[in-house]
Amino acid sequence: MPQRRLAAWVMWAAGALAVAAAAYAAFGVGLYVNQRRMMYFPTVETPAALVPGATVEWLPVAAGDTVADAGAGESTPARLKIWRIGAPDAAQAVLYFGGNAEDVSWNVPAFAAAFPGRAVYLPNYRGYGGSGGAPSQAALFADALALYDRARARHASVALIGRSLGSAVAAHVAAERAAEKLALITPFDSALNVARGMFPLFPVALLLKDRYDTLARVADIKAPVLVVIAGRDRVIPRRRSEALARAFPAPQVQVREFPAANHHDISEAAGYAPALAGFIGGSVTVDSGDSTVTGDSGDSTVAD
Repeated sequence: MPQRRLAAWVMWAAGALAVAAAAYAAFGVGLYVNQRRMMYFPTVETPAALVPGATVEWLPVAAGDTVADAGAGESTPARLKIWRIGAPDAAQAVLYFGGNAEDVSWNVPAFAAAFPGRAVYLPNYRGYGGSGGAPSQAALFADALALYDRARARHASVALIGRSLGSAVAAHVAAERAAEKLALITPFDSALNVARGMFPLFPVALLLKDRYDTLARVADIKAPVLVVIAGRDRVIPRRRSEALARAFPAPQVQVREFPAANHHDISEAAGYAPALAGFIGGSVTVDSGDSTVTGDSGDSTVAD
């Protein structure tokens, strides 16, 4: 009788393990197959009439994506829809790369006020906001470099701002091209490290396609860097932002934290826009509100 019970228990345990293994494998396959759906959340197109003060420009994608032309029965290269603030012949420019679910047109009023006299370009990634194609790391990186090259042909200098996912895009451009300044808002050191924290039981290093490894490009970035951290960020763990900031030489980087802000509302924090304007322009008095600033001058707290 005990042997029968033992055999039954062994069979039950084996069955349970088989079910768990199958569920684990199915979830892992789901992660791999759907990873870009989990990473990119394309926005709908915003009509130009709803974005006063901005001009629409179009840029052919660097490579890869095409769009079917129903009228001609042919495919044509996909294009990026880019919002531009300011004159195309301004001496200086700013490129802004948004988050993975961000309608970059929302920034137009604030950036127009923050960067007067500069041209500001806000691209919609492939598949976002009227741009054709599909997003991927290779696509976003290639298109960002193409946009930089267009801007640099028009302007004497180009500064870069990237938020969340866009921080990796901006950093890639800064590693490949000469940037005046580089501002990284709620950034991460690598998407792989973020994914490891989210899915610790899975071999994400074997599964992840788009790694956005900014940490690996730090040595190639020569521009002054501002890292902006949201104190209540629940999307990008602050340790990932801090790991990236620590990788830069101390004289090169400033870190500004807004303790009361979260990942989604940091752009509404008191002092956020002036902090960007002061860093990029270098001539604006920054009222940073409730924020903590560290840099090559040591640690200091700036309050109202």
